[in-house]
Amino acid sequence: MIDYLSIALLLGGAIFFLAGTLGLLRFPDVYTRLHALTKADNLGLGLMVTGLALQAETWAAAGKLLLIWLLVLLASASVAHLIANGALRKGIRLWKR
Repeated sequence: MIDYLSIALLLGGAIFFLAGTLGLLRFPDVYTRLHALTKADNLGLGLMVTGLALQAETWAAAGKLLLIWLLVLLASASVAHLIANGALRKGIRLWKR
C-alpha cells in the first residue's frame, strides 16, 4: 500500500512540475511566470519529498529529505523576491489586457 501511495505522490509532484513549466512558457509577463514557477514547483517538490520519504529506510533519511525541501522553499522565496524586485527596478510593468 505504501508503494502505491508513493507512486501517486511522485506522479502528483511530476504533474505540478509540468504545470509550472507550462506556466513559464505560456504566461505573458515575468511576474505571472514567477508565480507559476514558485507555487507549482514548491508544491511539486513537497509531493516528491513526501513520496520519497515514505520509501526511506530510516527516519534520518526522511528528515534529510524534509530539510532539503525546507531549504529549497527558503531559497526559492528569496530568489523569486530578487527577480521580481529586479524586474520592478528595470521598469517592467504588469501585463494588462
